[in-house]
Amino acid sequence: MCRLCDEGKPQDHTGSQLGRRDFLKASTATAAAAAGMSLFATRPARADNGDEAPGDSGRRGRRYVIRGGHVMSMDPNVGDFAQADVLVEGKKILAVGENLHAGGAAEIDARGRIVMPGFIDTHHHQFETALRSFLADGLLFDDRLPHGAINYFQYILGRFAGVYRPQDVHISELFGSLSQLDAGVTTSHDISQIHYTQQHSEAAIKGSADSGRRIVFGFFEGARADLLGSPPGAWYPEGASILKDKFFSSSDQLMTMFMGGEIYLLGNNTDTVPRTYHRAWALGRQLGIPIAAHIVGSFGMGPEFDKIALNTLYNTPNTTKFGADNLFIHMTGMSDSSWDQVKAVGAGVSLAVPIEMNMRHGTPPILKTLEKGILPSLSVDVEVTLTADMFTQMRSAMNLQRMFMNARALGEPYAAGFPDEELLTTRDVLRFATMEGAKDLKLDGKTGSLTPGKEADIIILDAEAINVHPVNVVPGAVVSLMDRSNVETVIVAGKVRKWKGKLLDVDLNHLRRQLENSRDDIFAAAGIPQNLYR
Repeated sequence: MCRLCDEGKPQDHTGSQLGRRDFLKASTATAAAAAGMSLFATRPARADNGDEAPGDSGRRGRRYVIRGGHVMSMDPNVGDFAQADVLVEGKKILAVGENLHAGGAAEIDARGRIVMPGFIDTHHHQFETALRSFLADGLLFDDRLPHGAINYFQYILGRFAGVYRPQDVHISELFGSLSQLDAGVTTSHDISQIHYTQQHSEAAIKGSADSGRRIVFGFFEGARADLLGSPPGAWYPEGASILKDKFFSSSDQLMTMFMGGEIYLLGNNTDTVPRTYHRAWALGRQLGIPIAAHIVGSFGMGPEFDKIALNTLYNTPNTTKFGADNLFIHMTGMSDSSWDQVKAVGAGVSLAVPIEMNMRHGTPPILKTLEKGILPSLSVDVEVTLTADMFTQMRSAMNLQRMFMNARALGEPYAAGFPDEELLTTRDVLRFATMEGAKDLKLDGKTGSLTPGKEADIIILDAEAINVHPVNVVPGAVVSLMDRSNVETVIVAGKVRKWKGKLLDVDLNHLRRQLENSRDDIFAAAGIPQNLYR
């Protein structure tokens, strides 16, 4: 066991077994769950007496119990409870049930609160935090009309990203990660296309680790203005083996690793070198790292994706193929035959519905995922355009699917060819934002549900707040009424990171100044004037 790894600060354990241990299997039986319950009763108001968070939370052997909340475990084998307790020891959940005996453990009073797993975001470009709202009106690419002039590829990746220094990467990663932690997102897949040098990559890792939450580090390319490949001298993708050995040799830490494998990237010498993703996918599989890629029809990726699908279908020798280790993001505009192969191999699909609708990625394929029997995870994508909270993602996915199905039911002409699907429910999209996220990030053995034996990634939501009270249906209250202001307490691997509405051990004023200074330097280096009211 490595203390620093436990705290989310990955260490170099090369050649050592330090930090490795077998996953602790559940050994404590849970109390009988009210699994069929759809209506949760509320409790009297909690007396707020200024008590502090349990001391030394997350440390080995330290116990505390979360008492009297509306517990939504997201695990059908554990169930839901109108009023129950969650017992935590060290990093692990020991038990979930009614009236648990905790042997004098510290207590968190959760009456009038909803207790559930932390949210999981499967795709987030955290390095862009300093550029928040810059592209609120923009598109993915230039469509040769006035509204497309300031766009994502030419400005965010083409002009801003290239001038980032490692210290700019660090503060954006840290601040963005803390912001999501504040919103109840306990796990995120950080896809930061900023990996020009080893120093940039290590700054991204350190920024995320310093936040103290669970992070999947996505090792992607370093973007440049022509968007065809990494700049000469960049260390993607070969640097993956160095990072894996140095920072991710242990499975017993808060940070894990994904390999980026964008299918649109060309080799630096396009006449003699095949597309970069062939090497990236092969290297990821050699290292045992799952592989992620953005798949966007409006960017012309369909034909290349179809080629990989055909190689997969016919098991063509010496070709790149889909696998269960793939996570495909967006999946807009892809053919049925490609979808069939994605389903056949068990690859994951991450939808970023609000961004896809706003930035012209194509219509979010919520109907196609469900038609093919694929349960998607949800992701926030870019804060240069939209918010990074999961309440927005859940509502958007649910509302879009229901709009399509309601149009079909009403006989509206444009919906005539839509598949006939059941309407999504609030519990469905909660599953997308928790259990399916854990599955797609290969973390479902550790997180995604309140299951004894899993690590204690838990959020406590204020259900007595004026925007929610009185609670009548718990999943409905979370998805249809709540926002980040309702996130009262956040726990990651047993450690309390936010308590009664305030992040712990964080000097936000100091970090704000660092982020503002970084922002000013980035704009200046990119030669782009700051215009607050353009």
